[in-house]
Amino acid sequence: MRRIRTLDTIDATVGVPGSKSYTQRALVIASLAEGESLLRGALISEDTTLLMEALRSLGAGITVSDTDIRITGTGGRIRNPGKKIVLGNNGTALRFLTTLAVLGSGEVTLDGSDRLRQRPLQPLISALRGLGGACRSINGSGCPPVVAGGGGLKGGRAVFTNARSSQYISSLMIGAPYAKNNVTLELQGTTSSRPYIEMTGEAMLHFGVEVTKGENGEYLVRAGQRYAGREYLIEGDVSSASYFFLAAALRGGRVRVPDINPGTLQGDIGLLEIMERLGCRVLRGPDWVEVTGGTFHTDDLRFDMGAMPDMVPTIAVLAAFRPGRTVIVGAGHLRLKESDRIAALACELHRIGIDAEEREDGLVIRGGTPHGARIETYDDHRIAMSFAIAGLAAEGMEITNEGCVGKSFPGFWEEMERLYA
Repeated sequence: MRRIRTLDTIDATVGVPGSKSYTQRALVIASLAEGESLLRGALISEDTTLLMEALRSLGAGITVSDTDIRITGTGGRIRNPGKKIVLGNNGTALRFLTTLAVLGSGEVTLDGSDRLRQRPLQPLISALRGLGGACRSINGSGCPPVVAGGGGLKGGRAVFTNARSSQYISSLMIGAPYAKNNVTLELQGTTSSRPYIEMTGEAMLHFGVEVTKGENGEYLVRAGQRYAGREYLIEGDVSSASYFFLAAALRGGRVRVPDINPGTLQGDIGLLEIMERLGCRVLRGPDWVEVTGGTFHTDDLRFDMGAMPDMVPTIAVLAAFRPGRTVIVGAGHLRLKESDRIAALACELHRIGIDAEEREDGLVIRGGTPHGARIETYDDHRIAMSFAIAGLAAEGMEITNEGCVGKSFPGFWEEMERLYA
């Protein structure tokens, strides 16, 4: 249990770890590559540690020194670990490793926590089978545990309609160069978190594999391309930085976060435009971002968060303190995250005295004057961090299961202390 101290004003510079999204993509790509890679500034957290353990069991050589990760790749020759791979509640690792395991010569079982067993994988399973890969959900639910592998990937075309996770597409893109024939991925309707598909393509290109985007938005990965070992600098994590931008907004002060690329492909950078719209001032440097809080606009506002769902907890807390009505839409897939984040946010906002209406794909929040409360985190790092920042402005906030932040930001509490300096 961590009790949060309020703060009158903020003037601080805080640090954030490397991007979780880039780190996990680079780990998988470098593990497929020929030769050695060096990832600098990587995120070392619960999720990335679980992924590294799994990649070692599949044949990659991985050593860690501070935030540098050295990887000896498999050259696409995936080893059968001879045991079940357990991934905790790391949904990204589950999706990426399912395709990786299909490329191997023997069956691999992938499993995780009770919550991971509730997270859907069927669209990826169906796509892999359609491309000639062996993959199945053991209990037939379309969720883990899943068995994958035993013959590689033939290739062809996979169609995704209204995909609720971009990670299905990213997973196939990363593994596609090792298919026997070209792989084309066609997206129909809406695709959640679509900017992260572009991020995947950028990371692949750095390691020597090109993804071609067609006129109709489909993605083509030509067979026969191979990743080559590289040195790769991982930029700062915008999702982690968002909590400190929120602190500036709530307290009317200034927070600068170094090592943030304002032109990043991380979809969560779109939060800055929302904060400007709400009345904050944002300065963007070549490799830093600074937010200064201002007077909140009181208009009724509506935000479609389909491209940056991880920012919904941040926006929800900000909306709790903002006079006016805030409508959040396009975030139905948040029900499939580490917790049912829509339900969790509605419950905890009520707990701090805020009117929040839960909808199927989002929330309606009527701002007011939040008070402190004991916050249930649902073992969800983003619930914990967003409500911790709320405690800077609402006296008496207590965060249960404070260690859950280790999933993405193990140093969060230490960096938060810098706000008081």
